[in-house]
Amino acid sequence: MDPMTTGDDACCPEFARMSRRGVLRGALALGGATFMVGNATVSASAASLSPATAVLVVLSLRGGADGLSLVVPHGDPGYYAARPNIAVPKTELIGAGDFFGLHPKLQPLLGMWDGGQLAAIHATGLTTANRSHFSAMEEVEEAHPGSSQRVGWLNRLVGATSTHHNPLQAVGVVNGPPPTEISGPIPLMTIGSLADATIAADDTGDTDPAGKRRRSLHTLWDHDHSPMGTAVRSTMQATLDLAPAIAAADNSATYGGSGVGNALSAAARIIRGNVGVEVLTVDQGDWDMHVDLGNLQGGQMIANAHDLATAIAAFFGDLGDQASKVTLVTISEFGRRTLENGNRGLDHGWGNVMLVAGAGVKGKQVYFNQTAKWKALGDDLESDLHVTTDYRNVLAEIVSARFGVSTTSVFPGLKQSTLGFMTPA
Repeated sequence: MDPMTTGDDACCPEFARMSRRGVLRGALALGGATFMVGNATVSASAASLSPATAVLVVLSLRGGADGLSLVVPHGDPGYYAARPNIAVPKTELIGAGDFFGLHPKLQPLLGMWDGGQLAAIHATGLTTANRSHFSAMEEVEEAHPGSSQRVGWLNRLVGATSTHHNPLQAVGVVNGPPPTEISGPIPLMTIGSLADATIAADDTGDTDPAGKRRRSLHTLWDHDHSPMGTAVRSTMQATLDLAPAIAAADNSATYGGSGVGNALSAAARIIRGNVGVEVLTVDQGDWDMHVDLGNLQGGQMIANAHDLATAIAAFFGDLGDQASKVTLVTISEFGRRTLENGNRGLDHGWGNVMLVAGAGVKGKQVYFNQTAKWKALGDDLESDLHVTTDYRNVLAEIVSARFGVSTTSVFPGLKQSTLGFMTPA
């Protein structure tokens, strides 16, 4: 299924309302404003971009993924006590160590795990529980507690990597409005697919061989210095700059046909096009599993985990000579309760797991805060996986290692501590 388009089937009305925002194809935020030209939307100056030396892909698992199913703490008896019907048996786990093991539907990633290119960081999340999809998502993506400004951490990251900005520095491949993480004062691009990265009616074939429509837009907007004029000019330039990515081979057939697979396929084409993109955001929805999360015989988890692993494995296999510069991280707004409910599902929880793959990763290991230690799981209705690592510290370690920028400029107020899962820059 396409990400964020299944609102009518979502368990939470809040999540359903949020999903229906997907009717708005592609939106770019500049201080909260949106500019649109055809199906591609963007605004910024059209400064040329050099090929990126590092690329970060942020894969958001929308709806609150259950990290205890993806990376199972089989060494904690509380896990099996709390989940008599939906727990993953220890004997079925893959890549298992003394305490943790991976869900068997993550099998497509086992090669990366064994090769040291994939790590998991457990018991991560917001330092204070927030069980509202929309509110938690905004809080996670702003990554600036207490701020009244709607500025995402990826917008701040782009601001820290250079002084001359281009909308293609960060691209959201999402079917909906811009995620908060890229919203802010630096205008950045969102597209539903590479097919959307065009100007409406900008035909280069027989119907408009002289490019009159594009020339008309230049006539109308080249001397307009309003925000809309800037938006139109920059959109036209961005659609031209994306040409190498659009021309790159479409290998989406190897991604499994899911929404996240199609989005990661587009992301790989953009990276292989080497057009200067530093940051990409991609979504996978349908993680709000109050009902029928299920077990290994059926349910929603096995399908989602399979789609996730298939898409990520195909993505890294599709990067070619660009693979050495790409790091991917997964994030979700919150985890699920430890205790299963009466519908073979899980209600909103707190702590979660983050997967980190690719360049710079010291993998084949599950990391967690060794000082705080693993908080034993309970089997009561209020039991959560307790957060022992502020999720921002996971992101900050990646940002520091891959981009070499000041993490305080990206995560204001963060008291940084490292877990050691990245090779320092």
